[in-house]
Amino acid sequence: MAAAQQGPALYSSNGFESEEARRAAEQRRMERERRRQSLNLQRENILSQRTSNAGRRAALEAALKDIEASLAELG
Repeated sequence: MAAAQQGPALYSSNGFESEEARRAAEQRRMERERRRQSLNLQRENILSQRTSNAGRRAALEAALKDIEASLAELG
């Protein structure tokens, strides 16, 4: 069996967060924020579109549902 890969320790022996762990946490936070912004822009784009074509409307509604589910996962 392969050993599970672990990230950097969050706290050193003196109780302070290591610089490496802090950077990794900040990078993850920034990636989540970029993803959230991207999904919100996609959502706004879909909501701004108007169509009388039933097939196109169904596709937009499905895309909107997927985007909103992704946003809910991000919190």
